[in-house]
Amino acid sequence: MTEINYKLDTFEGPLDLLLSLISKHKIDINDIPISLLCDQYMAYIAEAQSMDMELSSDFIVMASELMLIKSRMLLPRDEEAEEEDPRAALAAALLEYKRAKAAAEDLKERFGEYGLRMVKDTDEITVDKSFVADHSIDLLTKAYNRVLTTVRISDTEAKKKFDPIIETRPVSIKSVVRRLSGRLKLGGKVGLSEYFREADDKHELIAMFMAMLELLKSGLVILECETYREDGVIDVMDDGMISLSEGANADDLSGAVADDS
Repeated sequence: MTEINYKLDTFEGPLDLLLSLISKHKIDINDIPISLLCDQYMAYIAEAQSMDMELSSDFIVMASELMLIKSRMLLPRDEEAEEEDPRAALAAALLEYKRAKAAAEDLKERFGEYGLRMVKDTDEITVDKSFVADHSIDLLTKAYNRVLTTVRISDTEAKKKFDPIIETRPVSIKSVVRRLSGRLKLGGKVGLSEYFREADDKHELIAMFMAMLELLKSGLVILECETYREDGVIDVMDDGMISLSEGANADDLSGAVADDS
């Protein structure tokens, strides 16, 4: 006949056993039914001894303490006198052990995650003063203000250069072409030199030159010279004349340039 073996739970100590019994029976640690707890504890001790399990002396000491608390709870108590609850020391020890056990579980998880990691020691970095000397805050402040002053001066000089360009009256190529088309309607031909002398400033002169190039490229106007010098040299500025190409209409000139020119 096969022998039946029974397995009895092992505990790290008497407090671990008591905490297990409290959890099993859903007992309030602050209001321990000492008689029930003591009976359950002694039953475990008896079963362990029957199975020839070696128990440390701590389990026997705790058994005697439980019997003492049980006997003190059976004695009549003076309701008027403020006597300490015999279970108070045991309850405090169990609460402290419960907190320690919860902390151990948390540390166990952290050990599983970080236990095999290596931490690099902090490097000691010395201050290199080979090229940088110590300066007071006042000197740094003066240097900062000097840089700001230089930047402000640079901004002022830049505005003097760019403001006249930005504030200049824009001249569109479209407007120049419309003016030229009106001249061509009236006179038929316009002298090139006379055409460019009408410019009020450099910006308008550039716009008129760009307009002339666009019109010549489109083929709507032609540039011809009616007089020639004896040496065969042609002076385009003095002798050049602008006129409409054959079949071209002055009203069509505006369409030869883009609207945003």
